[in-house]
Amino acid sequence: MFAVLKTGGKQYKVQAGDVLRVEKLDAAAGEKIQFNDILMVGSTIGAPMVAGAAVQAEVIDQIKGEKVIHFVKRRRKHSSQRTKGHRQHLTLVRVTEVLASGAEKSGVKAATGTVAARRVAHEAPGAAKAAAPVAAEKPKRAAKAAAPAQE
Repeated sequence: MFAVLKTGGKQYKVQAGDVLRVEKLDAAAGEKIQFNDILMVGSTIGAPMVAGAAVQAEVIDQIKGEKVIHFVKRRRKHSSQRTKGHRQHLTLVRVTEVLASGAEKSGVKAATGTVAARRVAHEAPGAAKAAAPVAAEKPKRAAKAAAPAQE
């Protein structure tokens, strides 16, 4: 049986025994993970997800992808050129089982998203707290600036 799963903003058609290179997940090598965002299992199509379906997998390794080079050249005289590049962080995963139902009961760690997505989620509440004291200081500054003008 095959399934279509979604992780890291991409969709993958998988079946038991497949090896995938997905965007980096927060899991160590040898750890068992479970993908719960399943769009299709066999002939069952989700709307948007198939309820109770899951794909269980085992993390093989954390790797880097091939080097991607981004070259920018501007035309004409006195123009500039720049070369940038990077290697994407990936997780190598082997699919062990496709579950059409009963996925909630298994005691396997859920692969809910990439490390970058979790980092943004954790930073968002802190950013709101940091912005609050700055907003409170603005009226004080305005009062101090107004005080010399009155004298």
